[in-house]
Amino acid sequence: MADSGFPNGVGAPATRALNAAGYTELRQLDGVPAAELKKLHGMGPKALTRLQEALQELGLSLS
Repeated sequence: MADSGFPNGVGAPATRALNAAGYTELRQLDGVPAAELKKLHGMGPKALTRLQEALQELGLSLS
């Protein structure tokens, strides 16, 4: 996990978008609709995939 609170592979633009939306750590994304995250400026398909994979490793998921 990177120092940002999100896994490696989630780029800086996506991390900034998540932080601006109030998300500072991976576990906060449990149950958040993927469609909501897709709307964030800077959030691309690679970042979404990496976030979902990391959540699944913890037994969590996007909705």
